[in-house]
Amino acid sequence: MKLSCREEVLHLTNQLVHIESVVNTDGEREISSAIHTLLSSSPYFKKNPTYLLKQQTVDDEQERYNVIAFVKGMKNKSDKTVILMGHMDTVGIEDYNHLKDKACNPEELMNTLRSEDLPPTVNAQLQSGEYLFGRGVLDMKSGVASHLYLLNYYAEHPEELEGNLLVVIECDEEDSSHGILSALKTLKKLREEHNFDYVGAINADFVSPRFEGDQNRYIYKGTVGKLLPSFFITGAETHVGSCFEGIDPNFIAAELTKEINYNPDLCDEAFGETTVPPVSLKQMDLKPSYTVQTALSSYVYYNFFIHSWSPKDVLEKLKAHAHIAFSNALDQFKARHKLFSQRSQQAYVEVPWKSRVMTYEEMESSLVLEHGKRYKDHMTSFKEQLLLDPELDTRMFAARVVEESWKWMDDRSPAIILFYSSLYSPRIDVSGKDKREKKLIDALEESVAQIQPEYKHPIVVRNFFPYISDMSFVALSDDEAGINAVSNNNPGWGTKHFVNYQDIRDVNVPVINIGPYGFDAHKQYERMELDYSLEVVPNLTNLVIQKLLDHKD
Repeated sequence: MKLSCREEVLHLTNQLVHIESVVNTDGEREISSAIHTLLSSSPYFKKNPTYLLKQQTVDDEQERYNVIAFVKGMKNKSDKTVILMGHMDTVGIEDYNHLKDKACNPEELMNTLRSEDLPPTVNAQLQSGEYLFGRGVLDMKSGVASHLYLLNYYAEHPEELEGNLLVVIECDEEDSSHGILSALKTLKKLREEHNFDYVGAINADFVSPRFEGDQNRYIYKGTVGKLLPSFFITGAETHVGSCFEGIDPNFIAAELTKEINYNPDLCDEAFGETTVPPVSLKQMDLKPSYTVQTALSSYVYYNFFIHSWSPKDVLEKLKAHAHIAFSNALDQFKARHKLFSQRSQQAYVEVPWKSRVMTYEEMESSLVLEHGKRYKDHMTSFKEQLLLDPELDTRMFAARVVEESWKWMDDRSPAIILFYSSLYSPRIDVSGKDKREKKLIDALEESVAQIQPEYKHPIVVRNFFPYISDMSFVALSDDEAGINAVSNNNPGWGTKHFVNYQDIRDVNVPVINIGPYGFDAHKQYERMELDYSLEVVPNLTNLVIQKLLDHKD
């Protein structure tokens, strides 16, 4: 059965896009209320009001809500339940510049863009009438619209549904994932109350070409993991007029970035797919103001994607690369010092420093062992004071904690301290490890084979969704040692930052991504291709649902 869904999904997409729901703004509350109101008007949810929930996020500095709803099928009733998930928030609209007031109005935006000087490909797609432009059309309100369409369809036709369909529309995907992490608690509660058996989850985040000219439309099993390895780097302070009497931590930081940035040796390959290499997201020193002395310390962090490595593996690999970078920096420092000494006819004095790298966990353990309760009480008080600054994000909070801890070290010779300073989005591989994964893979492959003859472009299944998404928080591939490497090496853990990974283990449902196709998510020309996004995505998702809930299994 093919669903005639195009116009309804387009209408829902436009409704959602018109609500400016930038993450960490009041728009998140507005869109959750709008979605809740929309679903409340359904006769099914009027009859079953407890099947529709508006859930406030927990342990969140913002007031915002998820919308969770489910339909119980009447055809061969069973406990099997498929989860559909998607996020309602978007990134900001500042990149639209003078068109910012039209960013969330696709019709006005496209009319204005027709008179703009656009890149050739963008202009051709705009003129074709085959794309919808606007903030959130691709990432990922059209995907949410597809899920809402399917929820409404089965609310009207529960006799066509075996088992149950549960939809989670979450907030805060674009920042800290408070939405999905809060939703896990409700998913566990609903499972207990209704005896739901979660057999699979389908996300609807966007997909894009992998390279210029790529015509494939991608479906993903599982997702990439994302870490933020961070480095606090100390030097030896000196007056700039006597620069070789100390060592600038920025010099070491520069060598570290040279060693890590774009390094293919730090790409994680699994199932024939390779992550992109790490790249720096911040590099700075921690001097509060200008002086003619070199900085005491620097701070660097890098985006790091993983497919099969654990957070523990990443620490070990980066510790080795940090040693290489530190040694290289010292070698260059010594060579330049010798050359300067020759040219200035000064005596060369050998520097005492050696490569010195440790993890935060290693430093913390040594300080607790040496100073005991006095150190622990001081750091508890210090963190409490830091928490009073609402402008301090998790990354800078972590850096300040490491900086304070460092002051307690007896040996404060130059060093690199390695730690994590932000949310870990776990990697998920769905490779057929158990019966549920095999069933989901079979359902996906059979559905793609069924849809493909009716669609002109290749629909290709790959193993890892390549972008950060809330897919990471419905299953867990890491063992306890991997997760401990995150918690033990995050200086803000338990104060500024905490994730209950046990909630993820408790839900632990295999997940795939079937999402809208388009270009330039997070950019001013964000656009979604209509045919695939409005017709193929809902129908393909529906086929997977039907096959997963098949009572014959």
